[in-house]
Amino acid sequence: MTDSIDERLINIELMLTEQQRMLDDLNEVIINQGKEIDALKKENALLKTLLERETVKPLSEETPPPHY
Repeated sequence: MTDSIDERLINIELMLTEQQRMLDDLNEVIINQGKEIDALKKENALLKTLLERETVKPLSEETPPPHY
């Protein structure tokens, strides 16, 4: 191979290595985001359950305070 072809091949290999590193980094980000989304879904479901238990009655159903 000539020097020009060798240089081009080296550059291509370097770019491929960098792209593989970036792909690995992005994959790790996606995995972490998936875990975070799952945790947030569980927290949201728990908060929804707690909120449903703590619902406030409409004023028409509330008993008046004792001083009335």
